[in-house]
Amino acid sequence: MTTPTKAPPKPAETETLAPPETRKFTVDEYYRMAEAGILYPDERVELIEGEIIVMAPMGHLHIGTVNRWNRFFGEQARRRYTVQIQSAIRLGAHSQPEPDVAILRFREDDYLSGMASPADVFLVVEISDTTLDSDRQVKVLLYAQANIPETWLMNLVEDCIESFTGPGPEGYANHTIYRRGDRISPSTLPDVEFAVEDLLPPVVEAPENA
Repeated sequence: MTTPTKAPPKPAETETLAPPETRKFTVDEYYRMAEAGILYPDERVELIEGEIIVMAPMGHLHIGTVNRWNRFFGEQARRRYTVQIQSAIRLGAHSQPEPDVAILRFREDDYLSGMASPADVFLVVEISDTTLDSDRQVKVLLYAQANIPETWLMNLVEDCIESFTGPGPEGYANHTIYRRGDRISPSTLPDVEFAVEDLLPPVVEAPENA
């Protein structure tokens, strides 16, 4: 006769723990941290959805491209708009990014009386190499949700300019890629037009074999 075996004991139920909450900072708190010396004046940081993000160091290609855009947009400004370089735009209570280039409504006081808000912005430009994925997934969505009419992503990895238009809470409705040989202009400033190859870094010819 066989002895019946007992069923193995059921594993103890484990308690499901809720994920820890994160503490989001407001723009006002962000400024107070700077005033208190917690953030240093020369620290390259920006506030994105309540989180303080350390910005990646810029190489010569990034810096040169920013200077290039500043020159080309500046040549056509003629008091119609202001070219703002790597400076903050307040998007709400929890976000204050610093896009590489922002084309703003012209103001006689050059924004001395107050920082630009989304209503002042014609176009923002992010120049992306190592930050390409996060710029596409985070910053472009953030600008769309703030109702900024157009965002350009200077894609240094794939040598193109990506234009995003039609902002809304789910992101931009339209995504267009411009390559060398194309011409591009902001949807809000259609007469300000550039050859894409003028805005992209110059192509460096490979040396011929001796």
